Amino acid sequence: MKSIMVELTDSTNIARAYAYQPIAWSMGGTLGPLIGGSLARPAERFPELFGNNDFLKKYPYFLPCAVPATYTAIAWLITFLCLKETLKSPISISQLFKFRKDQDHKVVKGDIRSREPRTLQGHDEEQPLPLCDLLTPRVLLAAGNYAGLSLVDIAFRAIQPLFLSTPIAFGGLGLSPSVIGKILSAYGICNGVFQVFFFSSIHDHFGSKKTFVVGIACAFPCFIAFPIINAIAKSQGVTTIVWAVVAFQALISIGLNLSYGEDKEE
Repeated sequence: MKSIMVELTDSTNIARAYAYQPIAWSMGGTLGPLIGGSLARPAERFPELFGNNDFLKKYPYFLPCAVPATYTAIAWLITFLCLKETLKSPISISQLFKFRKDQDHKVVKGDIRSREPRTLQGHDEEQPLPLCDLLTPRVLLAAGNYAGLSLVDIAFRAIQPLFLSTPIAFGGLGLSPSVIGKILSAYGICNGVFQVFFFSSIHDHFGSKKTFVVGIACAFPCFIAFPIINAIAKSQGVTTIVWAVVAFQALISIGLNLSYGEDKEE
């Protein structure tokens, strides 16, 4: 999808296009936690509907897994049938894995042209570039930035629900799945609104590098907030102060998503 976005845009509108892309991500970030939190342990939460269902008693997390899995299958089917290829001269799967070596001069061993070095400037725009031509210093730097950003962001997103569900005595906050789902859903809504209405303006005002650095820097208060939340919860319980810090952590983590847009700009 990121490659398709690049092929459909140029330097004049790519920032705005990537500002709208998080809408889909935020919808998933909003609906996913709601579905997971609401449908977890349905036999206990909805005894009048699922109280006699032995299967859901044995597998209390089947529904929150089955619903998004079904949606994913439908999305894949729609994409497979309806999404149009943006590349003007795509290669087939057989050519990609070199199953049909006699079909293209790029994979025929005896063709001298296939051995000639190709550069970004001299390569035909209608044909896909070979991997060696793509590994320029700028591409490697952007890929490295993206890898570091993904590591930090995914680590935080994985730790956050685990921390919120872990009992206070063991270093967490001890919240129920439904409450955690509502917190993550509220984050998804705020993130979507922020990205759509503010990302493009922030990028145009500060530029790619500064916005990327600020986005990465947002990870520090996000991680520092975990022990602070637990310390307050241990001493005072789950009070208004705890909820205020949880809200601050969720809001400041929106800044991490700014870096995704800036890394694509590079």
